[in-house]
Amino acid sequence: MTYAVQMVTAFLGSMGFSILFNIRRTKLLIAGFGGALSWGVYLLFGAVLDDGPLRCFLAAVCVTVYAEIFARVKKTPTTSFLVPGMIPLIPGGALYNTMQYAIAGNWEQFGTAASYTIRVALSLAAGIIVVSSVMRMVVAVIRFVRIRCIRPPQRK
Repeated sequence: MTYAVQMVTAFLGSMGFSILFNIRRTKLLIAGFGGALSWGVYLLFGAVLDDGPLRCFLAAVCVTVYAEIFARVKKTPTTSFLVPGMIPLIPGGALYNTMQYAIAGNWEQFGTAASYTIRVALSLAAGIIVVSSVMRMVVAVIRFVRIRCIRPPQRK
């Protein structure tokens, strides 16, 4: 039951950020499902992996693929679906704890919490970068094949 509540909450949170970003009504559900997907993948890998940053990386990869696909289907920028889909993965609680330890002067726990927060943030960025780079290469190859192989060069 608790996983279902978490998925619905991720969906609604992503929908809320989609409204803040002025995403059109026809695309709100897609953006909301992106958030539910990212959190669902994070929870799914939680059954097998203990490493939070690795789970975040895998969830970021999945939601970036989702955003890239629907961006092409709906002919809209990828960020329209990517940003709301990443919202559930942002390490807000870890960042809060990091700052709380810093303010309290508990430097040992601050170092541990800061390290975890930075690793999660970097893994989210890495997941986005990997998929976006692969997609750009695939699109470049498809364009090259269309231009060079499908349409023969014109003779004058």
